[in-house]
Amino acid sequence: MEQRVSIITLGVSDLTRSREFYERLGWRRSMAKSEGIVFFQAGGMALALYPRDELAKDASVEAEGEGFRGFTLAYNVRSREEVDSILAAAQRSGGEIRKPAQDAFWGGYSGYFSDPDGFLWEVAWNPFFLIETNGAIRIPD
Repeated sequence: MEQRVSIITLGVSDLTRSREFYERLGWRRSMAKSEGIVFFQAGGMALALYPRDELAKDASVEAEGEGFRGFTLAYNVRSREEVDSILAAAQRSGGEIRKPAQDAFWGGYSGYFSDPDGFLWEVAWNPFFLIETNGAIRIPD
């Protein structure tokens, strides 16, 4: 198996609401004519939104369950100031600030917001990671 992730699919309770949230953040929808699923190109991978009950059915698991999901999504930025800007944009777009931006123990600056379905996004500036012009992150060896 190659070391990569192709698509992250979020099981959402209201597909239209979630699509509009990400669009208000400035994300452009891919495959705009697809029905029942929304795709956003995200660098070399994609983020997909799919109805939660349909995603659970497809995976043959129960759809019920709330609370911490055991993972977060991360959006790394090129500057400390950009963390505050992205968190503010998320809040204006309907997200909830879960942890205001602050200095991190590992030497960077980060905060968290949740989307309308409670998926946690960390917005972080890490002075040790390079973000290329195309958005690709380069983690040192």
